[in-house]
Amino acid sequence: MKKAEETRDNGTGPTAKAEGEGKQSRKRKSRREQELEMLKAQLEEKTKETKENYDRFVRAQAELENYKKRVEREKSSLVKYGNEELIKAILPVIDNLERALDHPQGGDPDGFREGIKITLSQLLQVLEKFGVSPIPATGEPFDPSKHEAMMQVESADHEPNTVVSELQRGYFLNDRLIRPAMVSVAQPPRQKKEGEGPS
Repeated sequence: MKKAEETRDNGTGPTAKAEGEGKQSRKRKSRREQELEMLKAQLEEKTKETKENYDRFVRAQAELENYKKRVEREKSSLVKYGNEELIKAILPVIDNLERALDHPQGGDPDGFREGIKITLSQLLQVLEKFGVSPIPATGEPFDPSKHEAMMQVESADHEPNTVVSELQRGYFLNDRLIRPAMVSVAQPPRQKKEGEGPS
């Protein structure tokens, strides 16, 4: 009996053991609950962050779609009305040509010709304003990158491979060739053989 009491008294008996295990179990439970609470808080934070990221993504997608639509509208408008300034600049030239046609038939031919020259000059100025420039041809060395040889002409007055005449003028748009000049090109006269008469 004394032994049992001593065992109970010094805290090594079954009751004390059970109490100790209970305390440890409560500590473990408390630690687990704290970890669980911490994980819940982290999960809530990550869920909130994910939602914010998703909302940002959806907004960015909508903005991108709106941007694409706006660019497509602007592109369509540019294609449709891109030549508006050029057309407005050419209209006065058309007006002058119409006035020339309305001129009485029996009028002064020199005056008529002068009017056409002025109108052509006006048209060339308009084209130049928009980056169109004529290609130099007559008297220039033949250049296949901007001249198209339509015929060869025997000539003692011109160096071989020189443009003798321009059949149709060529043009650049800024630095891009939009039409080559059609030209005739000089070649040296053939040497006549003995006894060969004039052809």
